[in-house]
Amino acid sequence: MAATNTGPDGHGPRPRVGRHESPEERADRRWTDLLQEVRVAQTGSQILFGFLLSVVFMPRFSQLGGFDRGLYVATVVLGALATGSLTSPVAYHRIFAGRRLKPQLVDAVARLVAVGLVLLALTISSALLLLLRVATNSSVSAWITAGVMLWFASCWLVLPVWHLYWHDGRSPRAPDDPDDPDCDDHSHPRRDHP
Repeated sequence: MAATNTGPDGHGPRPRVGRHESPEERADRRWTDLLQEVRVAQTGSQILFGFLLSVVFMPRFSQLGGFDRGLYVATVVLGALATGSLTSPVAYHRIFAGRRLKPQLVDAVARLVAVGLVLLALTISSALLLLLRVATNSSVSAWITAGVMLWFASCWLVLPVWHLYWHDGRSPRAPDDPDDPDCDDHSHPRRDHP
């Protein structure tokens, strides 16, 4: 039988203690976590961007109308911006290396990665819209693209925030919130659910 997670008086939940790490250890852990997350997004961004660059050399490209060509240009620019944001950790790390600024490095890169994810979502949506417009020649392509982007928003934002709220029993806080020094240390008691 598993031990219950009760406080010293035997009643109520026992608060979790979280990690006991120095600011440098915390920055190292957050940096490693961030790099693992970025690897997934970088791969998708680079493959999509490479594919987009090759589209202009295909015979059917010359048959595209003005709107679709503009959409293609916007998609390529968004893809370039996303790739730049998602590969920024390399440049930041090279510039910050050896300066004892790892916490600042992690915070700056985390913001750029968040921007990169938004740009990647926009790249995917505009590429999908272009593809569906060319493939179907129908106005329904905009509705399909909107539905797919709603799914992205649900998977990338709504569900994680909902799970965070459900898990902690509190509204989500920003990672830099001074009242919550480490959003992933689980130091807040978990709300029990029936």
